[in-house]
Amino acid sequence: MSGTKVVAVNRRARHEYDIEETWDAGLVLTGCEIKSVREGRANLRDAYAQPERGELWLHNMHISPYDQGNRYNPDPTRSRKLLLHRTEISRLIGRAQEKGLTVIPLKLYLQRGFAKIELGLARGRKLYDKRRAIADREARREQERAVRSREKSAVPE
Repeated sequence: MSGTKVVAVNRRARHEYDIEETWDAGLVLTGCEIKSVREGRANLRDAYAQPERGELWLHNMHISPYDQGNRYNPDPTRSRKLLLHRTEISRLIGRAQEKGLTVIPLKLYLQRGFAKIELGLARGRKLYDKRRAIADREARREQERAVRSREKSAVPE
């Protein structure tokens, strides 16, 4: 993705959820909000997407007020409309209504001057699944270390 600048990443999402599908959506922002986003002042930690009246809305995403915005700064955690094609919205809403699935933002980025958000259709993990994922990641790191050390010792000088 050339010309893309990642502004915020929801790092906990991949730990707390199993991501089944991802979508890229546009985001409706005010002038002060897009200026704050360009400064990198956004947080996706508690954000989630929810359908309302046939549209998809992003709730609880925090965009800090723009310093020079004075009275025109909107509420930092207001609901923001997501821009997707009608077929994508209906498919996403249908899948999200399945038991245990939710739509969460994974990444906020700027592409050609427009704010975009990567959404993930996610299923929550149980505590033992999180522990298993951590153990798998540690085992993979150990294997990579062993391979690297073996390769270093096998290289003739």
